[in-house]
Amino acid sequence: MSTAPFDYNTSRPRLIIPEYGRHVQRMVEHVMDIEDRDQRTRTSKAIIQVIARLNPQLRNSEHFERTLWDHLYIMSEFKLDVDGPFPKPTPEELESKPKRVPYPQAQIKYGHYGKMVQRMIDQCVAMEPGETREAYTTVIANQMKKQFLVWNRDTVPDPLILKDLGELSKGKLRVKEDVQLAQTADLLRTQQAGPRNEVDTRKRYNNNNGGGGGGGKKRNRNRKKGRY
Repeated sequence: MSTAPFDYNTSRPRLIIPEYGRHVQRMVEHVMDIEDRDQRTRTSKAIIQVIARLNPQLRNSEHFERTLWDHLYIMSEFKLDVDGPFPKPTPEELESKPKRVPYPQAQIKYGHYGKMVQRMIDQCVAMEPGETREAYTTVIANQMKKQFLVWNRDTVPDPLILKDLGELSKGKLRVKEDVQLAQTADLLRTQQAGPRNEVDTRKRYNNNNGGGGGGGKKRNRNRKKGRY
């Protein structure tokens, strides 16, 4: 009694793109054996429809159909010769490294203020002198103070902010002497207002609906006992 040997994956040919499975790989091997070019092209288009269903997330990409045809050529080891809608890629194109993205080399004198503050200062310097420019200068100074408090929550003296504003603007921007910057406590309060309000709202909701440590349940028990 003869038994057929087991067919293990380790003894099978390598899957070039394992995500599509062995059946798709066999389809590609079959289409390469078709001698008629027109029939080979029609069969390749049918395979494209199959792998499109197996890879639906690619539909959101800009080059969806081009990517599918590239995968088909890759699974054929670039041996498939058909009249496709896109030129056949070469192994060198797919193995080439992408171009290096240049890292921005802009120098920031005071990193804790950020690049946006420097842009605001540059725009303000380019403005015509007047009330609008003075108001904008005050806004920038308060923003600088707020950014400073992100790194140092203890205290920030206004003279330090005004000195840094003068250096970053090369002496072209100055806040009027009678203008007071925002208080440190107010700036810290605005930074924490969002999360605190959400927590307070959640606590009030839980208390009113029987949550928050069982306060609502306790009131319900007191009502049943006739206390109030």
